[in-house]
Amino acid sequence: MIRIEKERCIGCGACIKDCPASAIRMTEEKAEAYKDCLLCGHCVAICPSEAVSIPEYDMEDVEAYDKDTFTLKAEHYLHAVKFRRSIRNFKPEKIEREKAERILKAGRYTATAKNRQACTYVFIQEQLDEFKELVWKEMPSILEELKQNAPDYARAFELFYLKWKRNPKDDTFFFNTPAFLVIASNNPLDGGLAAANIENMAVAEGLGALYSGYMMRVIGLSQTLREWLGIGEKRVSCCMLLGYPAVSYRRTAPRKYADILWK
Repeated sequence: MIRIEKERCIGCGACIKDCPASAIRMTEEKAEAYKDCLLCGHCVAICPSEAVSIPEYDMEDVEAYDKDTFTLKAEHYLHAVKFRRSIRNFKPEKIEREKAERILKAGRYTATAKNRQACTYVFIQEQLDEFKELVWKEMPSILEELKQNAPDYARAFELFYLKWKRNPKDDTFFFNTPAFLVIASNNPLDGGLAAANIENMAVAEGLGALYSGYMMRVIGLSQTLREWLGIGEKRVSCCMLLGYPAVSYRRTAPRKYADILWK
């Protein structure tokens, strides 16, 4: 449960009004947590006197709001969204550990259903060659499965496999990425939302990304790959190639008009 320091609480009731689980009440003009809650941290974020904490979380990681630091200009954000590109050509440099940790932190702070915070992030860089070798080793059995249940995919994946056998450097699944990220979650939306924030953070760090629906299907059909990744029974929500782009874009790309219904 959350902890509320009585000596700091000023009895304003802000935490009570903002608690989605109705887990806080007023007792003798002081806020009191009286039942289990979602541990969403809204009470921590809204308290004007820093009276609330969540002992099982790292409270040192909590930041006070600063307008200059936390205000993102709308035009800058939209420009960033428009300018992002799917990267299929990467430099060989590895991603620094500190930078990778900051990128994954963007996933950690993403909203999740009922605040479960249950996404698993598998960041593969040092063992990427081992993982890629295992993927291609598993491909014949994956192809057999696809022929039975998804023949259209089977034809495409078989071409990829034959292409790779002729030239292992011609890898349609991984291209020349230095790092590969798998996000697994019981709720696919949790992983998808985290992936979007992770990609935006990666771009802010000077990296590029490519979402891989192909690899999501490959991992989903291989128990061996799932065991190697250590994701248990969680569903693969996203696969993403990450690295420093070896290509530069000079402008945004055009898009067709959005299908919006104003009512």
